[in-house]
Amino acid sequence: MSVGVDPAVDVVLTEIDGRPVAVSGVERTVRDGIVVYDVWGNVHPGIRRRGIGRALLRENVRRAAARAAGESGEEAVEIRSHAQENEAGNRALLDAHGLEPIRWFFLMRRPTVDDVPDTPLPDGLEFRPVTHDQHRAIFDAEVEAFRDHWSSRDKTDEDLERTLKREELDTDLWVVAWDGNEIAGVVQTWVWAEENATLGVERGWLEHISVRRPWRRKGLGRAITAEALRRLAAAGLSEACLGVDAENPTGALGLYEGLGFGVHQRWITYRGFLPD
Repeated sequence: MSVGVDPAVDVVLTEIDGRPVAVSGVERTVRDGIVVYDVWGNVHPGIRRRGIGRALLRENVRRAAARAAGESGEEAVEIRSHAQENEAGNRALLDAHGLEPIRWFFLMRRPTVDDVPDTPLPDGLEFRPVTHDQHRAIFDAEVEAFRDHWSSRDKTDEDLERTLKREELDTDLWVVAWDGNEIAGVVQTWVWAEENATLGVERGWLEHISVRRPWRRKGLGRAITAEALRRLAAAGLSEACLGVDAENPTGALGLYEGLGFGVHQRWITYRGFLPD
């Protein structure tokens, strides 16, 4: 669970006759120096159109306002939520509550991890296996790289600790490019076995794809992404997914398309503000 969530008060479980039918919650983050309360919820398809989603959204906003009032120094506070492009009901609900679309994100999928193009590293760089003593350096390199991204989130030691405690952790799949003693680029590659079993797929996820500023525009992003695909293939996976900001100024969308990824789902980030 995220450090920005207290499950006892930030997560609401809805039941009908003792059967769970909906869940919603609130998460506090700090993005680009702005306090943001991300609100989310899911209602079972069989009981939608009964006002449950509307009630849960109101409760999320109420909880966010209560948290903001209890936190000192929170002058700029936003409410954010997310919806898939084809979730007409969810989008209408957010619109009706005064939230506005501000950013598009794509879930991209490569249906095979075969035929990965040859993508050499820039001169002087090399891949090295991840060792325990490198975890902090990798984490710090990612944090630095993502500061340039839209609405980057502040991270803490708890984020690092939570990552390293995940039972799915397999750093042999991670890709880390080094330039001497400096980390130039990273891909955290994950396989979510439970999700794969539920969906009936053999999928790997390329997450936290990052290149530090001095090594950008040299082909490193393409090289580390291709290497991650090759490692998934070697591990017996058959497809790969990743998420991307559609307006990423580094050209990430075109890079991934050039490596065989296509848009699988489109997501919209909505923003609103707490009432005065």
